[in-house]
Amino acid sequence: MNNEFKAFAEAGLVHPCCAPSARRAVALEESRGVSANRRRITSGSFEGMTKLDGGIFLMGNESDDANPGDGEGPVRKVLVDGFYIDTNAVTNRQFTEFADKTGYVTESERFGWSFVFRGHIPAERYAELCVATVGAAPWWCKVNGASWRHPEGPDSGFDQRQNYPVTHVSWNDAQAYCDWAGKRLPTEAEWEFASRGGLEQKTFPWGDELTPGGLHLSNVWQGDFPDLDLAEDGYAGTAPVDAFPPNGYGLHNMTGNAWEWCSDWFDRTYHLTATRANPTGPLRGAAKVMKGGSYLCHRSYCNRYRVAARTSNTPDSGTGNIGFRCVRDI
Repeated sequence: MNNEFKAFAEAGLVHPCCAPSARRAVALEESRGVSANRRRITSGSFEGMTKLDGGIFLMGNESDDANPGDGEGPVRKVLVDGFYIDTNAVTNRQFTEFADKTGYVTESERFGWSFVFRGHIPAERYAELCVATVGAAPWWCKVNGASWRHPEGPDSGFDQRQNYPVTHVSWNDAQAYCDWAGKRLPTEAEWEFASRGGLEQKTFPWGDELTPGGLHLSNVWQGDFPDLDLAEDGYAGTAPVDAFPPNGYGLHNMTGNAWEWCSDWFDRTYHLTATRANPTGPLRGAAKVMKGGSYLCHRSYCNRYRVAARTSNTPDSGTGNIGFRCVRDI
């Protein structure tokens, strides 16, 4: 494993199978920060958002599907206040407007590289573009020139994917977009409340079966990971943000497609003693919570596309399967 990935992988703070860390080789303490209490944001536009009244729900999971050590449990009653949430993940079109109007440069652009799934690199250019891989997950390639503007490398673009989720955006990038839009990132509790769509303790936003009646309701991996993607759901990479039916709250793609950043710092044991009313996560941490899974998720290796599942990544990391959506307060 390259030194730049080693510290976080050894500490177990990220799951490289899901989305590897882009953090350079630094001491863990250098990356730790303090999380402010949830800011009340009421200035952003309501356009493209869905209003949720909030309420009490059962958060977490204690079933055999839970990944040991992820901290999905215990199942607990949690109260969230009402809020507005983006009906869809932030798109390439929306992020382009932000970047063009503000001149913002993402961290992947400043780093000069990002992680690309190896199956999305042209075979004839693999040796040229894939300058390094992640030891624990060799399907992730470090590609110079990859960024949200060039998702598969320097010669790629997204002209035909304007309505697809923006990817290769770090938590810091997502936070910058939220600040510009007058919104904020959801807490993990808000995200899970929204994803459940009003259903209690179901595995997915629509129920307990991944493909009820053989119907694909999300964009995840089908086939033999990581070598064969059958794309039976219609997509071998990301899909449009509204490609699949919405959940009970009218929200699209809360499972699969692209991981979504939350505001919380990640901790495996925080839930054991945390407040049950509008929890905002621990005050400090080294990695931020991500929810929802991505188009690379498959039960055989990364069963984290369930509603209660959680993973994490460092705030400066961006990969080809990480995006976000925003919320604002009522």
